[in-house]
Amino acid sequence: MIADALLVVHFAFVAFVVGGLALVWIGAAFRWDWVRNFRFRVAHLAAIGFVAFEAIIGMACPLTEWEYLLRGEGVEGPTFIERLIAPLIFYELPAWAFTLMHIGFALLVALTFWLVPPARRAGENENGSG
Repeated sequence: MIADALLVVHFAFVAFVVGGLALVWIGAAFRWDWVRNFRFRVAHLAAIGFVAFEAIIGMACPLTEWEYLLRGEGVEGPTFIERLIAPLIFYELPAWAFTLMHIGFALLVALTFWLVPPARRAGENENGSG
């Protein structure tokens, strides 16, 4: 049960990183002010930055490791939540492919941070005026 909850948290993290970038692009096109929220954008950049850093140093994702530890050896097959969510975030690829994907995605988020800059203060738009 705890492992399933952790898997849901892991899925939410992945959704934030991937969906966050898509929402920034869509929001920029439709001029949604909230996509320029500084805290949201810094948290988004930090999230993918952490993932890319893990990939560069060859560190396993802590959420994945904790989930596996919580499942232990006594689990008789995947739970419903595991069957539902795990295939969406876990793939069978060589480690170097994940490293390239994570670094590439981090660079894309950083480029977006520059192309669609966050507002520096509340009520400030991309031109610096209120």
